[in-house]
Amino acid sequence: MNKPILFVFLASLVALPACHGTAHEGSEEAAPATVGTAPASAPQLSASAGSSSGQPLPDGLMMPIADVLTKYSDQLSGVAFYFDDQPHPKVEKTLGEYVSNKKTNAFAKSDAETCQWVALAALKEFQKRAITEGGNAVINIHSFYKKNDLSDPTRYECHAGFVVGGVAFKGTVVKLAK
Repeated sequence: MNKPILFVFLASLVALPACHGTAHEGSEEAAPATVGTAPASAPQLSASAGSSSGQPLPDGLMMPIADVLTKYSDQLSGVAFYFDDQPHPKVEKTLGEYVSNKKTNAFAKSDAETCQWVALAALKEFQKRAITEGGNAVINIHSFYKKNDLSDPTRYECHAGFVVGGVAFKGTVVKLAK
């Protein structure tokens, strides 16, 4: 590849992320709610330090978990998922607290598609863990991206960029009464 063509190609990669996440002309897809930056009163987070501030990290997207649970219900059967403090049957046995941190290729995918796919991967990891440990549910699931605790009963934090998307969940694997 000669240098002028390579330069044009690389320059186009730099320009493309500038429009990422915005609705395109003719696009029917609704853009997800961008979380943006934390308010000035929120504690500043370092990249390596976790937080239990309950504030989303900058550039995160808050996505509805119902979209994932509905769209992929056939792939998530056998284990129930309860986010935040959603009511659930009585816990017979607690089998441990686990983290599922997943990344996926986001190239040429919408933010919604990327986030749903990576959330599915994280939930499937919980499903596998629950079955392995003898459980039938994962409760108190909350976002745990870069160790930032963020609880919400209906939404999860997702970070979708031009090339990669990521989700992290923390939850407790349990055996619930039937």
